Amino acid sequence: MVGPAYHRSDVVTPVAFKEAPAGWKLAAPGNALDRGPWWQVYRDPVLNGLVAQVAINNQNLKAYAAAYREALAVVRESRADLFPTLTLSPSVTRSRSSGATTTTQSAEVSASWDLDLWGKVRRQIESDKASAQASAAELADLTLSAQAELVTDYFEMRYQDSLGRLLNDTVRAYERSLKITQNQYEAGTAARSDVITAQSQLESTRASAIAAGELRAQYEHAIALLIGRPPADLTVVPGTLAQSVPAVPLLVPSALLERRPDIAEAERKMQQENALIGVAVAAYYPTVTLSASAGYSGASPLFSASNTVWSLAASASQTLFNGGATSAAVDAARATYDQSVANYRQTVLAAFQNVEDQLSNLRILGRQAAAEAAAVRVARQAVTISLNEYQAGTEAYTTVITAQANALSAEESALQIQENRLTASASLIEALGGGWSIAQLPQEAR
Repeated sequence: MVGPAYHRSDVVTPVAFKEAPAGWKLAAPGNALDRGPWWQVYRDPVLNGLVAQVAINNQNLKAYAAAYREALAVVRESRADLFPTLTLSPSVTRSRSSGATTTTQSAEVSASWDLDLWGKVRRQIESDKASAQASAAELADLTLSAQAELVTDYFEMRYQDSLGRLLNDTVRAYERSLKITQNQYEAGTAARSDVITAQSQLESTRASAIAAGELRAQYEHAIALLIGRPPADLTVVPGTLAQSVPAVPLLVPSALLERRPDIAEAERKMQQENALIGVAVAAYYPTVTLSASAGYSGASPLFSASNTVWSLAASASQTLFNGGATSAAVDAARATYDQSVANYRQTVLAAFQNVEDQLSNLRILGRQAAAEAAAVRVARQAVTISLNEYQAGTEAYTTVITAQANALSAEESALQIQENRLTASASLIEALGGGWSIAQLPQEAR
């Protein structure tokens, strides 16, 4: 076959991830997660049931699955060019001339075969096979992205559930504070302004709790869309945000080339474009065609030796001059291949960046979570102390308000950090390929 043989382009692969924390567990060869679907590491039955529906019911994925089936059909169509074309042509003609009526019959089988002497057809098949595998990898990448998006939306929804619960608990605490200020006011030891301030704080927190419900509903609707269902058909019972973040085993960087479907897609596109160079080069060479026909033609009885007809032919064609169109096509094919190489290398670099980003996010958020937990403990103590001092008449109510606002802010920040840690862990699993590997590329496309 004319044209260059395909070799995967080299890429720069780091020895280790820069942002990996010390003592980070390394995954066993060929396995990024323990076992089963990657989202099961969160041990949430509701989440498991929702994510499992993405690959089945998501309409965008169904469209890409249809595109993959189309790519497989194109491969079969290209393979057909390796074989001769057979045609059966029966006919009956009845005519009248000089007062005589005659009937002429014919039955002929013809064959035509374009010989693939230079590998043009085989290069096209190679290109179409690689294209089909790229389509399969794209489907896997989009499936992984949709699953990760659902996991993220689920954690956002659970954050709103937990935030709503926190705000409702805070409302009850503020109601008790309001009762204390009313008692102090009735006893003549507090000003009316303390009661008004407590009421204002209470109603503002009630409004925030309602707003959390609004955002929660939007995330539930987004989840319904991802699993291919109308929002009216999905109701997720309120729950709480997970308190623990699973440890995700890390891969060596070189293994990432075989675990990310977007990298596999870019690599398959390189082979697709490399094969098309051979298709373009084959235009420099002559086209050779063999043809033959055999059958019967004449009056009745048709199938007699005297009515036998046959022919054999061989023909060749060679373009002598086309104004440089062939060389331009070859140059264009080579340039397209070079573009696919650059895209592949950029995809690999972006994958490494993606993993490093999530590793640093998890590392920094872990430290931030510890610091925020300490802040929450101190803020809660401040609320208790300031409220006791207010009841004793040694502190103004503004001190209580400030302490309560600080405590609520600290608890909201702690919840947000936990949600960020969970979504970062899901993003890290996605960045590592979610347990996918190039061994899952369909073999029938090869």
